[in-house]
Amino acid sequence: MSHGVKLPKANNPLKIVEVIKTEEKGSDVNLAVNLLNDAALDKYDCAVVVSNDSDLADAMRLVKERTNKILGLFTPGRRYPSQQLKKYADFSLNVLSKHLKNNQLPLEIPGTNFKKPREW
Repeated sequence: MSHGVKLPKANNPLKIVEVIKTEEKGSDVNLAVNLLNDAALDKYDCAVVVSNDSDLADAMRLVKERTNKILGLFTPGRRYPSQQLKKYADFSLNVLSKHLKNNQLPLEIPGTNFKKPREW
């Protein structure tokens, strides 16, 4: 969801400017609920969390404390992974743009009617 907000300018905090602020609503909650629910229903042996949002740490902690599931952590970009998340991950990796670029499906998947958007 995007909306206009007024904020102080970085190089001149006395000047207020209007900017477009984009926020995700509920995606971390949805991920946490599904991570826990799917673990409880034994729908996976290993899950990979692609995030660096420490709000997910409690869900990962509960999965590790209550199940024998394997959890991975993929951190987007070159940022250091959240230590709160990393302590519950069995493995972690930074996912760089080059990884995404080099591991995409073909434009058309043979034997299906699935097509990758050309702008990808």
